[in-house]
Amino acid sequence: MYSLTEFDNRMFVYEVAGLSQEGLAYPIRNSGTTYINVPLKRMNQEMVRIQRMGGKILSIKPKGADTTTATIKKEAPAPQKKKAKGKIPVNTYRPKNPLVGKCVENTELVGEGGIGTVRHLIFDISGSDLTYVEGQSIGIIPPGKDDKGKPHKLRLYSIGSTRHGDRLDDKTVSLCVRELVYQDPKSGKTIKGVCSSYLCALENGEDVKITGPVGKEMLLPDDEDANIIMMATGTGIAPFRAYLWRMFKEKHEDYKFKGFAWLIFGIPTTPNILYKEELEKLQAEYKDHFRLTYAISREQKNTEGGRMYIQHRVAEHAQELWELIQQPKTHTYICGLKGMEGGIDDALKAAAAKKDVQWSEYRTKMKKEHRWHVETY
Repeated sequence: MYSLTEFDNRMFVYEVAGLSQEGLAYPIRNSGTTYINVPLKRMNQEMVRIQRMGGKILSIKPKGADTTTATIKKEAPAPQKKKAKGKIPVNTYRPKNPLVGKCVENTELVGEGGIGTVRHLIFDISGSDLTYVEGQSIGIIPPGKDDKGKPHKLRLYSIGSTRHGDRLDDKTVSLCVRELVYQDPKSGKTIKGVCSSYLCALENGEDVKITGPVGKEMLLPDDEDANIIMMATGTGIAPFRAYLWRMFKEKHEDYKFKGFAWLIFGIPTTPNILYKEELEKLQAEYKDHFRLTYAISREQKNTEGGRMYIQHRVAEHAQELWELIQQPKTHTYICGLKGMEGGIDDALKAAAAKKDVQWSEYRTKMKKEHRWHVETY
């Protein structure tokens, strides 16, 4: 057995079986195994990544060694830092010691003629200990100081990628960020959000300070047969994008979604439908398992002739939603602007009342069962 000190700054070769070819940047041999070069400092992280992708490590050898000898037993490296099953990573990085990631992609999500700007950002977190799960958030610390001369406080953003990142290599984390811009009522000057404007203007290669992850309120259930109701406005789509990508776009040995997912998405105009092409593609490909409903406020009318907001869509489908919500395997998630909660409650209250059920009591019951999840701002 070799000690770690003998291999400082060395490369190792993992022989891995059971990985799927799809989404990998390297080929898999006909025998079903592949070899992955891993630096010493990433050995534990790579073990976690391989296991997440359904792989099994057959052997670990120092790079350049005779493949018939010098096999290193799995227990030779330091103990894995893999989280125990069911344990959620929280506050791996804090404001006093943030992770310095790097922006590797910053793209506009709002189409021509849309309102405002919303950016999809991907940060490289390779070489770090940051792991996260769908439904969590990370903090961003903008550079500079506030009007009191103190460093800016962090802002929290819902993670928009699955635990494997948009590139499926466990090396990135993604955000969906709307730039905050408003007119000061006293001066009339245009004010921009400190952190949102900083993020939306980031260029590839620039560093960004990251904290977290945080949050346990919006986590997906492990049940592959669950019903997932999602109600979002604007950038509240971020955690639901992560859910849907995990459910339908990625392939997992330990998670194969077979339930029903319904996204009700409120936006002002068609060009403001974030991730529109990808969402509609999922709906077309998985029509038996995914339903997509828009509430486009400046283009659609509600039954009273006014603007169509998300609460109006919920009221329109209240009976269907109520029937789903009563199933023990149904989880309901709300994410977006705080004002959306009251209208949604009113719509479901009316549906519940038709069955002589007190909605507020039933909602409390769902919260205790961890089936009602709300994250608004």
